[in-house]
Amino acid sequence: MRLADATASGAVTSSNTWLARAPWLLVGLAVLATYGPTLWALSTTLWRSDEHVHGPIVLVVASWLLWGRRAEIAVGAPGDRPSAAGWLVLLVTLLAFMLGRSQSIILLELGSAIGVLTSVLLLLRGPRTAALVWFPLFFMLFAVPLPAQLVDLVTGPMKIAVSSVAEQVLHLVGYPIARTGVILQIGAYQLLVADACAGLQTLFTLEALGLLYLNLVQHASLVRNVSLAILIVPISFIANVIRVIVLTLVTFHFGDEAGQGFVHDFAGMVLFVSGLLLIMGVDAMLRWVANRLPASGAAR
Repeated sequence: MRLADATASGAVTSSNTWLARAPWLLVGLAVLATYGPTLWALSTTLWRSDEHVHGPIVLVVASWLLWGRRAEIAVGAPGDRPSAAGWLVLLVTLLAFMLGRSQSIILLELGSAIGVLTSVLLLLRGPRTAALVWFPLFFMLFAVPLPAQLVDLVTGPMKIAVSSVAEQVLHLVGYPIARTGVILQIGAYQLLVADACAGLQTLFTLEALGLLYLNLVQHASLVRNVSLAILIVPISFIANVIRVIVLTLVTFHFGDEAGQGFVHDFAGMVLFVSGLLLIMGVDAMLRWVANRLPASGAAR
């Protein structure tokens, strides 16, 4: 008799679990059906280019961060209640999606997914639960391709600045180098500094890397977090200069085929590794300064 009761109790518990999961499963299927074609189209076009290759990586990382908070989402924040404001957010974002899809505005088409996920959290859990996972939702923004007009406007001056600094550094150490615009002439070789080497998208990607680092290390100091987030911009510039210098030196010493082959692709890894090391180094410097300030105040 007890065995039968336990079996029945287990069946009821299992049934309740599936009932609790049903809304989330339906939402997941709806989101996949809505944005699946968009993601597929991006995977065969923009995401294959050097400038946008970070897009799928950002989405995977954001999904991993959301999955890590699944227990908190399932339970909900203490005292949280579903909010009708979610319907308004859902309406606005779906209108943005339809406009983006019909007019081929990828910024609206893909960016609206963030609003849809936010609206789901508001409707099924509430604003406090949505606030718990604000960073993964915000991080998804870095997967959205920037408007081409903005990229072109900012990328040109950035490429000239990176080319100029790379030229000056190599000239100081004795290399025979000259520059015309964004074209570097070193020895018998000419190198064009492309958008992928020193463009706005690279800055955007490194900013995402820096913010992810901040989220993982979880600093308590707001000043330290804000300072590091701002300093990621010059860090990105320095990392771009390092990448251009590496490619220039490889081309000069080993020929054009080496500079444009495997090493060219490997230079992208150099960019991110150098960017991450610079971020960690600046973070350590900020920690050192923060530790010294109380001591200075006490000495005074």
